[in-house]
Amino acid sequence: MKASTKTWVWTLLFCLLAAVCLATTDPHMGTWKLNESKSKIAAGAPKNQTVTYEASGDSIKVTLEGTAPDGSKSHIEWTGKFDGKDYPSTGNPNEITRAYKRVNAHTMSVDSKKDGKTVLTGTVVVAADGKSRTVTTTGSDANGKKYKSVAVYDKQ
Repeated sequence: MKASTKTWVWTLLFCLLAAVCLATTDPHMGTWKLNESKSKIAAGAPKNQTVTYEASGDSIKVTLEGTAPDGSKSHIEWTGKFDGKDYPSTGNPNEITRAYKRVNAHTMSVDSKKDGKTVLTGTVVVAADGKSRTVTTTGSDANGKKYKSVAVYDKQ
């Protein structure tokens, strides 16, 4: 193997390793399970039992499994970037798009919309130790009644 080819191969391997390390060091990534005893879920608000953040190409896929306000099971998926732009959301009849924006390494804001109108806003904060996160949301239920919820999740 020529020296330039070896250098190119080692550079490529280093870049791949760096990308993997960066993806795994993001404190938001992974699976989170709702800690109901520490949470205050408002009536009319959805209750997400598990939330998973995973890499999907150059984007992030967020999967929420839980219970809709009417008591039915819910499965919501969103794939996009943490850049504050709206990306399509599926599985939630109360939202069409969702936007996540990174505030700092441990904090993100979230904004859900239906028909161009904001229906939910929130803040996601991962604790400094990375073992838990708190999601504070305000929104409106299907009848337009406002609610505020605080959900605490434990890292799995």
